[in-house]
Amino acid sequence: MGISKRTWGGYQEMKNGKRPTRRQRIEIKNWGLNPENWLVERDTPAAMVLIHRYTRSSRTIRRGV
Repeated sequence: MGISKRTWGGYQEMKNGKRPTRRQRIEIKNWGLNPENWLVERDTPAAMVLIHRYTRSSRTIRRGV
């Protein structure tokens, strides 16, 4: 399953990320990432998709569900 992107005039754009909640910040920190640098694109019971605040690279944190 790929990253969900919107297409607008042939240009693909990622969804806007949101600031992580306290629970999400703790989980991001447990994965060895700095929560201040990451935005949450999508949060499901199976995975959380993050977008880097400055480079716009994405990372998926999988959960053991």
